[in-house]
Amino acid sequence: MSYVVTAPCFGCKYTDCVIVCPCECFHEGEQMLYIDPDQCIDCDACRIECPVEAIFHEDEVPEKWREFIALNREMSVKTPSITEKQTPLV
Repeated sequence: MSYVVTAPCFGCKYTDCVIVCPCECFHEGEQMLYIDPDQCIDCDACRIECPVEAIFHEDEVPEKWREFIALNREMSVKTPSITEKQTPLV
């Protein structure tokens, strides 16, 4: 199991979550961030830091955003890793 970045991240891309991640499992897309489920250690640090409440444990992703589970897995291997705080899109 892992944490999943969902719809509220789209278009804002805050990186508060990235800097608290102990395993560097975040990846940066053009419009949002993604979590590599194979690197995530379920520490819960990122969820607490997300200012738009876009991060959920895989078991707790709201039904309307369940497709983000597969999207995080897919996009985390297609996008570069991110480990430092950056300016958000908004």
